[in-house]
Amino acid sequence: MKLNRLSTKKLCLLVAVGMLISMAAITIILYAATTNQNILWGSLLLTICALIWLFLLILLFGKRVSVFTADLCLMLDNMINGDEEPHMDNDSETLFSRISYRLSRLYGIMQESRRKVDAERQELQILVSDISHQLKTPVSNLKMVTDTLLTKPVLEQDRTEFLQGIRSQTDKLDFLFQALVKTSRLETGVIRLEKKNCQLFNTLAQAMSGIVYGSEKKGIAVSVNCPENLCLLHDSKWTAEALLNLLDNAVKYTPAGGKISVSVEQWEMYVKIDVSDTGKGISESNHAAIFRRFYREEEVHDEPGVGIGLYLTREIITQQGGYIKVTSEVNKGATFSVFLPIK
Repeated sequence: MKLNRLSTKKLCLLVAVGMLISMAAITIILYAATTNQNILWGSLLLTICALIWLFLLILLFGKRVSVFTADLCLMLDNMINGDEEPHMDNDSETLFSRISYRLSRLYGIMQESRRKVDAERQELQILVSDISHQLKTPVSNLKMVTDTLLTKPVLEQDRTEFLQGIRSQTDKLDFLFQALVKTSRLETGVIRLEKKNCQLFNTLAQAMSGIVYGSEKKGIAVSVNCPENLCLLHDSKWTAEALLNLLDNAVKYTPAGGKISVSVEQWEMYVKIDVSDTGKGISESNHAAIFRRFYREEEVHDEPGVGIGLYLTREIITQQGGYIKVTSEVNKGATFSVFLPIK
């Protein structure tokens, strides 16, 4: 039988029996050595007093344990239900105060975990809602076109137009899926940006190559001012992706014959990259909203896109220790400024 598995009552009873046996043994030994009856009466009286005090000790100890257990159970119930924070005892020397201190810390950790879970659940609900909203239009268009092809006779020319429409909608879906995959991998840490010391000019050239056709088609003049020997610690591939999103938006919302300029300026702690255009501009009330996932202004719903480019750009820049801001007025163009740390 292990002592640590005994109940409090059994343990106290075992101590009392042990004390009686020990005192009886001592009394017998002393009486045998002295043959004095006073020793017998004194030992008996001493044993009775010890039993009384032991009984009182057990009674008080049991009451204290009961109060302690009730308080502890109440505290745990409140922690589980999240009703209130555990009460802190000012007397730091008691066992209950030490336990309550640790439970208070545990309660704080549990509350923080709950807040994170609630925030993640809300974020997931928003994400699912946004994705379903983005998928609704192309999926409806695909169903309508395929139903028309399956149920009605159409001319060859109309068939070709329908197939081109299907291809356009599938391209939109593919772009949406690719953007979501990139975003989710960045957010969950599946993809880690690898910062290397390389020339910013090459990164910018890689991004510029993605808008050559679109800018020439609309007759937009593009100018670049970037020192060729400027080296910066950054992830060239993902930084080019971020800059391409800014440049692509500039081409998309700048009218034919407009201008786009890219300038790079080295500061003491940051390198500033400005992407400016002569497009429609952005109202000041929307400067913060445009970086939200799937956000698009009402005026640009007819333009292609799903509203995830700026969100992805901000994620890429932020994960490299930088930040992005916008300066714009309606009908006066916009300037997106990217700040990347030098070290």
